[in-house]
Amino acid sequence: MTTQFDNIYHELHPHLGKFRIAASGMAWMNNETKEVVSVPAGDIKWAVWMRVARSFRLRLGLKDKGKRENFEGFMRDDHDKLMSLLKQHYGVILESKEISHKGWNWGATDFQGQDLAFLVSNKTSFELPLQKVANSNIAGRTEVSLEFASSAATRPSKGAGDELMEIRFYVPGTHTKDTGSDAGEDAADVDVEETSAAQAFHDAIKEKAELGEVTGDMIINFEEVLVLTPRGRYDVDMFPDFLRLRGKTYDYKINYDGISKLFLLPKDDQHVLFILSLVNPIRQGQTRYQFLVMQFDREEEISAELNMDEEEISKFEKLQKHYESTTFEVVSSVFRALSHNKIVGSGTFQSRTGHPGIKANLKAVQGDLFVLEKYIFFVAKAPLLIELSDIHQVSFSRVGGPMATSRTFDLIVVTKSGPEHTFSSINKEEHEGVESYLKSKKLRVKNTMAEDLAPPALDLDDDDEMQSVASSGEELPKPRAGGDDDEESEEGNGDREIVKKKKKKAAAGGADKPKKKAAPKKKAKDDGDSDADDAMDVDEERPKPKPKPKAKAKAKDDGDGPVKKKPRKD
Repeated sequence: MTTQFDNIYHELHPHLGKFRIAASGMAWMNNETKEVVSVPAGDIKWAVWMRVARSFRLRLGLKDKGKRENFEGFMRDDHDKLMSLLKQHYGVILESKEISHKGWNWGATDFQGQDLAFLVSNKTSFELPLQKVANSNIAGRTEVSLEFASSAATRPSKGAGDELMEIRFYVPGTHTKDTGSDAGEDAADVDVEETSAAQAFHDAIKEKAELGEVTGDMIINFEEVLVLTPRGRYDVDMFPDFLRLRGKTYDYKINYDGISKLFLLPKDDQHVLFILSLVNPIRQGQTRYQFLVMQFDREEEISAELNMDEEEISKFEKLQKHYESTTFEVVSSVFRALSHNKIVGSGTFQSRTGHPGIKANLKAVQGDLFVLEKYIFFVAKAPLLIELSDIHQVSFSRVGGPMATSRTFDLIVVTKSGPEHTFSSINKEEHEGVESYLKSKKLRVKNTMAEDLAPPALDLDDDDEMQSVASSGEELPKPRAGGDDDEESEEGNGDREIVKKKKKKAAAGGADKPKKKAAPKKKAKDDGDSDADDAMDVDEERPKPKPKPKAKAKAKDDGDGPVKKKPRKD
């Protein structure tokens, strides 16, 4: 007898299906794709009933290495019915598992088979499938970050739902490793060797997450590979479907389907760069790395043999059983065969020195700018890849005037998608080759370097101002006079000899005093008659105690004395 339940989900699948229970086992069929998932009766070890987001879940534990199957969408009334069917057909008791609904974000973690359970008050709050964990990193001393692989190996579709990509756990405290079989001296060493609880949790995640994932044999291993981005030395373990980067602090798992492009570019006469362009960037803390840049010595050679049969090797294109060549050629050949991607080379462009790359700066970062057949690739700490088909316009300019940057120029790339990138400090000798190459690719090129070489407009304005000053006549000699002559020239005619005479007469006093009135008389002509009268009044008030010496000095003249006495009699 077969019992059927409708509108049931399998695992995290978005489609509904039909679930059937019989004495021979259980089966679930997708309503749209007609995919069938069957569980034989002999493999069922235990069963658990729990509340989840999509109604209730029936979890079945299998005898095969702790695997389990989840079926969701059951109603509350189905519990008694399932309990009787499981006990009748398989002799298994359906246990109920309580779920915590407090919503707390602190608790304890527990590894339960292939799941990581987060417990609050000894009740399960949520579970994370370890088989979906792509990477585990330590973000600080007490923080562990888990990254999950996307369900879509390539770019997600527009109608795809939201997915959990990262979760972080705060794990304070320390942890001591227990060996259990050490003597007294060894036990003392263990006590000294304490690690943080975050490090212990991180190691446990890496160990558990690899169960069921690294079950296949390793094809080849490259040790101590120098990786520039993210910087460090990593061991590269290559498997049939993915590769794993193992470093001292970070481990990464990258599926071959997540590699979009491969680049093999010569950096200089001694080094070669092998670059992987990733669909889903890897992360270190808050930093994302879209490109994986490896550097190899041009003359380094290795001999390697793949751990594969001839039949398996024949399934891949251009894959060999044994390699004996330079390191970068072996690594690039294996990557090309396993990832099914073509390698992009340097192309036909060459700089003045014969290299395909030229030195340039992007903002404050210095790197190598490669002008390829279909791309402009700036390789630095944060590489930038621009497709030639996405370029709207390329312009050459020299910023700051001809004297400031006469030996370099700037390359401004305006893309159709919007961003604008300015590559600066490029050697002037590379201008002609870069411009001709980009024109050969039928790109829109604008050259503003000739305009920058013209004299600036400010120089012409300054010349006009100098000419206007020179035409003013009397104002021109003023800046030439210096020292005390500037102040004295304002009172007199500007003659040094006359100024000296005035100084002598001022020191002599007496008869020379009337002659000093000549200076204020000149000012009186400009200021008016009223100003002249005021000046005379001031002069008459000052010499009141000295009328006698003036009379004595003027008595020698015949007509001066009687003229001053007549107004006194009247």
